[in-house]
Amino acid sequence: MFGGKLGLPELLVIVAIALLIFGPKKLGELGKGLGEGIRNFKSSMSEHNAATTTPPSNPTPTPTPTPTEDKKA
Repeated sequence: MFGGKLGLPELLVIVAIALLIFGPKKLGELGKGLGEGIRNFKSSMSEHNAATTTPPSNPTPTPTPTPTEDKKA
């Protein structure tokens, strides 16, 4: 529909409409909340990636099964 391109004029129109709808004070609060949400998402993703890519520092050794002898008399 739009060709996948949002240039500066389109973004300015979107911001102007949002400013008219929400007002300057509420728009600032919405921007702050959105920024904090994105920051928290990025930090949780980096923590998740760090946890899944690094091996455990002290792995517990798995016991090897010892062969049992069949004791039939």
